[in-house]
Amino acid sequence: MITYAIKRAEKAGANDAVAHFSKENRSQIRFANNTMTTLQNWETEKLELFLSFNKRIVSTSLDVVTKKSVDAAVANLAKLAKSAKPKEDFGGIAAGPFKYGKIAGGYDKRILNADLADKVDASINSALKKSVKTAGVLYAGEESVELATSGGIHASDKGTSIELSLRAFCAKDESGHSVSCSRSMSDFHPEAAGQKAALLASLAKNPTEGSPGKYDVLFDPMAFADLTGLAASFASAFYVESGFSFLADKLGKPVASPAVSISDAGNMPGGYGTESFDDEGVPTQTTEIIKRGTLNTYLHNTSTARKYLVKTTANAGLLNPNPRNVVLQPGSRSKEDLISGIKSGLYITNVWYTRFQNYKTSDFSTIPRDAILVIKDGEFIGSIKNIRITENLESLLKKIIAVSNRPEWVHWWEVQTPVYLPYVFAEKVNITKSTM
Repeated sequence: MITYAIKRAEKAGANDAVAHFSKENRSQIRFANNTMTTLQNWETEKLELFLSFNKRIVSTSLDVVTKKSVDAAVANLAKLAKSAKPKEDFGGIAAGPFKYGKIAGGYDKRILNADLADKVDASINSALKKSVKTAGVLYAGEESVELATSGGIHASDKGTSIELSLRAFCAKDESGHSVSCSRSMSDFHPEAAGQKAALLASLAKNPTEGSPGKYDVLFDPMAFADLTGLAASFASAFYVESGFSFLADKLGKPVASPAVSISDAGNMPGGYGTESFDDEGVPTQTTEIIKRGTLNTYLHNTSTARKYLVKTTANAGLLNPNPRNVVLQPGSRSKEDLISGIKSGLYITNVWYTRFQNYKTSDFSTIPRDAILVIKDGEFIGSIKNIRITENLESLLKKIIAVSNRPEWVHWWEVQTPVYLPYVFAEKVNITKSTM
């Protein structure tokens, strides 16, 4: 059907055409109060069309994919393009064909045949050793994609994934959250997720009101994943040109501490967001965005790369280049070593409601949730609640002193782009009071 869509688009006068078809088979188990409550399975199909008519760009998506629906969609897009304004700096799409190497670790039949209820039970039972209540969700399934373009590209890929998000509760304001995400059963650890969430909940007992001030902070991977993913997303050439990125005009300049190196690894073996090709069909690659604190490159598709006189980084999104696997490079010290060196500070285990007051300057705030532990002379001595991180993202990246040596995957509804990162230690983080 995608080849048919390209032919119809070209016949309608499109200069550039991309047809992206995806099919997903996914299962979900929800649980609350240590009991499974909802079991669902669904199959979905979607065809996305991207067309340009003399630099007039139009797009749509179809949930019902037939020749009739494709004909109607192409006709409507051709009509719509007549009233659209040309995007004069649009540089077209990639010209193929390309060769695609097999990326290991992206498909595991065992996920499709697994007893998912047993995996949920394992996570709950491991948490119950701390006498907590649990709630959360598990997703598992398979997705296949097929791509065709007017640039002579026809490619396909498929992958599996399994993902658990579990929160443990001792009482109100005494909770912990952990996830386990993988493309294969070998790297999926529901018991460990349950144990960690329960441990954090037990350590968060009887939290007191937090006080505003500057704090040395150890960020759990769960807590820093959203900020790391946002930093990588701001490297999109689209956001830079739109005035929505603090990274504008900073190529070759320091934007983080030397302890910080952030990459997009779209071709990472076993990566949670790994794909063989981007949305134009260009083979994915690893791109160093921030290298030892210095901004190394923006993320490009073919069009933005031509404007900047560089090569595409294989990050299409056709209008908005974006990362697929964000990786914060690990350091040499263990998490325990980082904690032992903190004389006075906080361990923040999770955040949510990250909001930017100014994208151009990267002023933001985010609310720590779940366990917020107080550290004194390398020991946890209590917990606090009702605080907010009010910071500037570039400033915060420059405050990072060290990162730990064992990264892990984080992906849940607050972290939409998968991030592979270790624990992060930053000094003098600005903490204010939360009104939530």
